[in-house]
Amino acid sequence: MEKLRLFAEICSCITGISAGLLLLIRPLRERLAGTRHLREGQKCLLRSDMLRTYYKNRETDTIRQYEYENFLMAYRAYKALGGNSFIDRIYHEIGTWEIIT
Repeated sequence: MEKLRLFAEICSCITGISAGLLLLIRPLRERLAGTRHLREGQKCLLRSDMLRTYYKNRETDTIRQYEYENFLMAYRAYKALGGNSFIDRIYHEIGTWEIIT
């Protein structure tokens, strides 16, 4: 029983150390590889595309189905990259529009 407790403590320590290393490695990897700038560029392109769709269709409050689906995919990707709440307002407004098939 004592060996099992010791084994559990060792596994717990290894898990904690691994989690700590992962938290330290990601920012270092982003800084060295420059992926932070790539993520910011991707967010900018997604935001630009969503705004283009919004301003193109806001006069009529209608949106084509393929545009709506593209907007939803872009929105999900934008939020996954840490996008801000500015697009949330536009997302909710577009959700009230008529979808044309």
